[in-house]
Amino acid sequence: MNHADHVALIREGIPQVGGVWADFGSGTGAFTLALADCLGPDGQIYSIDKSERALREQQREMNGRFPQTRITYLIADYTHPLDLPPLDGILIANALHFQRRKEGIVRQLYDYLRPGGRLIMVEYNLDRGNMWVPHPFSYPTWETIASRSGFVQTQKLNVRPSRFLREIYSAVCQKPA
Repeated sequence: MNHADHVALIREGIPQVGGVWADFGSGTGAFTLALADCLGPDGQIYSIDKSERALREQQREMNGRFPQTRITYLIADYTHPLDLPPLDGILIANALHFQRRKEGIVRQLYDYLRPGGRLIMVEYNLDRGNMWVPHPFSYPTWETIASRSGFVQTQKLNVRPSRFLREIYSAVCQKPA
């Protein structure tokens, strides 16, 4: 997958340019860069990962490709409470599949959002993993998790083939207004 694929997976879930968003478990930033592309220079991004090395690599890439993006890098474990402002949106791409118990984390993400805020999920579309992706979840499983966590209007956005685990999907859901 390349930058255009990353953008295609999330663009439809972002209703307008700008806003305050966070990328949870952002790693080296493939999807953070896509988020910056979609939000434009009026956006504010909080990029959260527990790897300082990954965030440094991401910062170098972001400075080269999207130097106008306002971004705050947080070295933190997103499964623990964070001090964030109310968010217009959250992106969590290929990060939640490392967690066995997802619903508590998703409820925590819900609490970070403003009323009407959106959560975009990117994940491998199957319910059985391997040693590298231990706990993926299919889109039907995501619908259940999102609903149990209080989200509404869950919908699949896009799908891309994956050599690694069949396909990757993106979905968006919303915190009630």
